[in-house]
Amino acid sequence: MKSFLIVGASSGIGLALAQSLQKQGNQVITIARSSQQILTEAGIKEILMDISKPLENLTAELPEILHGAAYCPGTINLKPFHRLSEEEIMNDFQVNTMGAVRILQAVFPALKKAQGSSVLLFSTVASHLGMGFHASIALAKSGVEGLAKSLAAEWAVNKIRVNVIAPSLTDTPLASKLLNSEEKKEASNKRHPLGRIGNVDDIVPMANLLLSEKTNWITGQIIGIDGGMGSLKP
Repeated sequence: MKSFLIVGASSGIGLALAQSLQKQGNQVITIARSSQQILTEAGIKEILMDISKPLENLTAELPEILHGAAYCPGTINLKPFHRLSEEEIMNDFQVNTMGAVRILQAVFPALKKAQGSSVLLFSTVASHLGMGFHASIALAKSGVEGLAKSLAAEWAVNKIRVNVIAPSLTDTPLASKLLNSEEKKEASNKRHPLGRIGNVDDIVPMANLLLSEKTNWITGQIIGIDGGMGSLKP
């Protein structure tokens, strides 16, 4: 049995990934700000904490060995740049970037002991494709990508792989305010070369793969799962 930590498992991709890994017979530990009955009923250990703040005593809650960790939290704060407050920008940075930093510093010893483990982070297509009103989230997620590249190089000697999935708009609770009408959803669909926005089932299979031993020669990669938005112009 392998052990995995999923951060941000209260909904969306993180929740689905935790469920998927548990169904494969793995030990799964999750971190979120609120408990989810569906996880506790499945026997998944939940740690309740706010990762945007300094972590306390996290290592005592974790297994001695971790075979993988996925950091899934995200924010959506789309505004004209001149209307973004410093507080809003810092909040995006705390949740998306510094939260990942805190978690990875805490779990490094357990990942190292596995002698072959995997870290998965999440970015956004907006970090590569210039998109209006995305300055704050693109700034924060670009930091995530830089962190992943650096750690992939630094931790390779410890046999820890670090990769990133960079989705486009995905139909999750986080994105619900952007998809609150059929007109908005259809407009978003049309922006993608494949004619639709993403869903959780488009993301989780790749997340599973990157956390598994089947990809043990893949590290330092930013993988776009975005319906072609990041690289195609039909």
